[in-house]
Parts: sequence; structure tokens; C-alpha cells
Amino acid sequence: MRILLGLLIILVSIPNSYAEDDIAKMLEKQQKEIAKKEEIIKKETIRLETLKREVEEDIAKYTSLLKEIDKSLTQAEEIGVKRLKHVAKAYESMPPESAASRLSGLDNDTAILILLKMNSKKAGLVIGNMDSEKATVLTKQIAKLRK
Repeated sequence: MRILLGLLIILVSIPNSYAEDDIAKMLEKQQKEIAKKEEIIKKETIRLETLKREVEEDIAKYTSLLKEIDKSLTQAEEIGVKRLKHVAKAYESMPPESAASRLSGLDNDTAILILLKMNSKKAGLVIGNMDSEKATVLTKQIAKLRK
């Protein structure tokens, strides 16, 4: 009976030791897989942080560039306005007939810009000395701008 009991204990303990070995191997395998995944995540995190830093640097660079461009455009507009005022003063100093003749030769948009920068009374005298068709067209376009 003792022999049977001993064999039974041996048989019961054998599968347990195999099961423990299998569980240990499975746990070790899972730990290795987890370690690999953690390493992949760590590398990807570093790559993404580097990429984020590069994007932030590019954004800062392009923001700075846009500010410079905006500043240059503002300066160019200011210069254009000053030149236009200067031209308008030149037309104001001319006799109305002469200014009307010269403005009639310009495209409508340029003529309107100059007339708008002129003193309104002097601009009125110039328009009064223009060909009636040209004066009508310019007056209508100026009226549309002021609405």
C-alpha cells in the first residue's frame, strides 16, 4: 500500500512540476515580450519628442519669418501711401485743366487713388475739367468705394 501511495504522490507531483515549469516559462516569455514592447514604446516616445521639438522650432522660425514679411509689407504700404500723397499734392498744385488732362490718361484705379488723396475741392475742380464720360465713370467708382 505504501508503494502505491508513493507512486500516487510521484504521479501527482510530476504534472505539477511540469505545470510550474510551463507557467515559469510562459511568465518569462511574457516578461520578455513586455520588455520588448516597453523598449519600442520608449524609442517611439523619444522619436516623437524629437519630432515635436523640430516642429516647434519650425513653427517658431516660420512665425518669425511671417512677422518679418508683415513688417516689410507694412513698410511697403506706408511708402506707397506716402508716394501717392506726394503725387496727389503734385496734381493739386497743377491748374485743374492740366491735372484733368493728365489724370484722364491714367487707368481708372490709379486716377481714383490720386483723386481720393487730393483735397476734395481741388479734386472736384479736376473732375469738372475732365471729359464727361471719364468723369462719370470715376465718380461712380469713387461713390462705390465710399459706401
